[in-house]
Amino acid sequence: MIGILINFSALLLGILTSPMPSPSSPPTTNTEKRSCHIYNSGRSADCLGRLLGRVPWKQFPSTLEEIDLSSNRLQAIRADDFLRLPQLRILQLQYNNISHIDNDAFKNNTLLEHLNIFNNSLQEIPATALTPLLNLKQLYMSNNLYKHATLADSFSKFVKLQVLSMGGPLVVGLKKEDFQPLKNIRLQGFAIKCSSNLSYYEPGSLEVIQTRQMGFDMAIDQRPNTLLDMLRDLANKTFSVMQFRNLFEFMYYMGEKDIFQGLKDITAYQVIFHRGKFNENLLKMALMNLQVAPIKRLRLQYIDFARSPTFVDSGAGSSITELALDKLDLRYISNPDVLRFDWRFTWFNKIKELSIQYVYFNSVPCDAWVEMEGVKFLDVSNNRLKDEFIFNQRCDYKGAMPNMHIFNMSFNELTSLKDLSSLTREFQQLQVLDLSNNKLGSAEYSRDCVWKQNITQLIAHHNKFESEALLCLPTTVHYLDLSYCDLDQLDMLYFSKATNLKELLLSGNKIKFIPSKWESPSLQSLALDGNSFGLISKASFQDMPQLSRLRAGNNPYHCTCELYAFVQDTMSKRKVNVTDWPWNYRCFHPEALLNTVVSKYFPGQVACDIRLVIIICVATTTAVILILMLICYIFDLPWYTKATYQIIRAKYRAHKEKLAGEPGTFTYHAFISYSHSDADWVRDQLLPCLENNRNPYHLCIHERDFMPGRWIIDNIIENIESSHKVIFVLSRHFVNSEWCNYELYFAQQRAMGKSFSDIILVVKEPIDPSSLPSKYCKLKKMLSTKTYLEWPQQVNQQAFFWEQLKSVLGKPTMTRERGHSVKRRTSSVGRVSVMMEDGRPKVAKPNIDKEEEIIKRNNDDLSNHRQIPVVAF
Repeated sequence: MIGILINFSALLLGILTSPMPSPSSPPTTNTEKRSCHIYNSGRSADCLGRLLGRVPWKQFPSTLEEIDLSSNRLQAIRADDFLRLPQLRILQLQYNNISHIDNDAFKNNTLLEHLNIFNNSLQEIPATALTPLLNLKQLYMSNNLYKHATLADSFSKFVKLQVLSMGGPLVVGLKKEDFQPLKNIRLQGFAIKCSSNLSYYEPGSLEVIQTRQMGFDMAIDQRPNTLLDMLRDLANKTFSVMQFRNLFEFMYYMGEKDIFQGLKDITAYQVIFHRGKFNENLLKMALMNLQVAPIKRLRLQYIDFARSPTFVDSGAGSSITELALDKLDLRYISNPDVLRFDWRFTWFNKIKELSIQYVYFNSVPCDAWVEMEGVKFLDVSNNRLKDEFIFNQRCDYKGAMPNMHIFNMSFNELTSLKDLSSLTREFQQLQVLDLSNNKLGSAEYSRDCVWKQNITQLIAHHNKFESEALLCLPTTVHYLDLSYCDLDQLDMLYFSKATNLKELLLSGNKIKFIPSKWESPSLQSLALDGNSFGLISKASFQDMPQLSRLRAGNNPYHCTCELYAFVQDTMSKRKVNVTDWPWNYRCFHPEALLNTVVSKYFPGQVACDIRLVIIICVATTTAVILILMLICYIFDLPWYTKATYQIIRAKYRAHKEKLAGEPGTFTYHAFISYSHSDADWVRDQLLPCLENNRNPYHLCIHERDFMPGRWIIDNIIENIESSHKVIFVLSRHFVNSEWCNYELYFAQQRAMGKSFSDIILVVKEPIDPSSLPSKYCKLKKMLSTKTYLEWPQQVNQQAFFWEQLKSVLGKPTMTRERGHSVKRRTSSVGRVSVMMEDGRPKVAKPNIDKEEEIIKRNNDDLSNHRQIPVVAF
């Protein structure tokens, strides 16, 4: 039923065009220009606009139910064209040049329900060809070239017919018998078109028509009284729509007779006057009859309106005071004076909905607002209105428009929010204000606005808003549409005041970021799609506790952990319904993820869980610290650090003593490093064999040659540095002695950058290198790679041992002596000689026990505490 009404309304307007292909039909390309497109599983054929000269019946499968052959060059319909299509239900042939239809053209199409042959060249109604179509429901055959509108008796069999349009530019009159076959058929729509020069009308011609919608497309310029007869034929009938098209096509009606007096006897929901010339007298006649007729809606569109030259304003009240309509629609009126009909606005007084579009009036007099007291909905869109056209500062708007709830001023040229607030301030019932598609939003014209506190909906999309202008909007709104307003940022001060806001539309702007601390306690629906922000997180809407609908697609999203967390939180809680998810959400950054659908973006859990990142960082740091501590413990790095510090201190003190002129020491042939447990072997075996011979070696041992009172470390470093060779007496006791480890370490430090030829290893007792602890890796390496001397237990082999040792030590000559020394130490087994600074020698009696007490290295105690490893090179 809805489709029937839509098609018929278009027909009544005279703008019926060829129907568009079904949505399931794809567009036609140039390569398909001459061929039809078969779709919908062989049930539909699209042949629209393919310049066809005849019906391409060979392309049609027998299963076709719908064919569109409109807008082609067809000249005739032959008997074979649709013979093989028994399932055909819809056939569209409008906008061709068809002048002939064979009598058997539709004999095999008995299921046909919709036939459209509008705007062709038929010279007579094809009654014989239509006879088999007993299931016909819609027949459009107007705007053809037949001269008479007489229907054949066969039309009485079309009992299912609902819509019929007929006539054409050559039909010069209507006779009473023309429509007799329709007297028992109840139609939904009927339209008749006649010549622009109607010659005759027989009374009673339209009396048999039973329809819900009636349309007249005829000019009565020459016979205006014909309208009286037509309305008399329709008296006491009820219509949903009655349309008059081009009543006066060429001249204004200048007669005094009321040709609309029959309207008061007709019941119609809507009356439409489409096109034609109306002067003030003719409009007055129509309105005076309509105000007493049971009509709810009136539309005047595309009217050429002119003032009547004979009209005289007597100063009395308007003659149109009782026009009570649900809606008055004025569109495309050539002269805006139509608004001030008979120089008054009282004809608007009892109109509930008033729509004035494309009239382009340039002022609204002060009395107009007062007269529109009954208007609840006022639409003045599409009129190029400027602020000064609609708002007059000299007008007193108090008490004006007392019943208006909705005010539509869209598609104009308004710029000042301040003027609009002043205009509507006194409209007591105003709730909805539509200001879309204007030029509002500049900060200059958006100051000091005072709005009526009952405005709940503001529609202001497609304007040019600056952020500061938001403060000039009413704060009482529940619904606010600021879509496509070029906003690049939001003023949070306004939203903090608009505490009742429930729905906010900000689509299509240039918002670069979502403000933090966006507090909107009542907001339930938010649209942010088509903006320029790329970051969104769970914190973005945390101060909107009532938010339940969100649309934020088509933004250049940065696919980050914050966005991923927002998506996961929103999808899991399901508190907020993201209405355009997921296809409108795509990654814009980083470049590697460009155009990736956000729903398919899955970053690593480690990268996005900050708690896990902290745990891993803390655990890694702790592990590194523990490993470093373990390494320090295993390799005794603190000890080496302390030892290095002692070396530096010793060298620094030696440097200070040299600068102070203190005496140096003589160089020894060798420094002997041994454990205290091996001291007897050193004193009884090693020293006598090397020192008590004709060419004695000068050897350094700690028990005898260390300087009393000095730092032990200093003594070790100084004497090792003053010795040509270092002899290590290796035994199990040596490994367990910390001072021996010191001496081994310092000897290795001295050998850095040199070879290890100055180090002589003497194995006093067998040692398996593999049995040594791992921390003695350097000593193990030397035992494995360096030739060492092993002390033989057999006496007869010991002489050879001493010869080997002397060979390694070299000839017993002093390598060097410090020339500036003023102190000399001579030593023997029994005593220590010291040369004092004054040159007088002082001889100390042998006191081995006391000397050992001073410099004794308690190996046993130290070994019980810890063992110091040898540094590894």
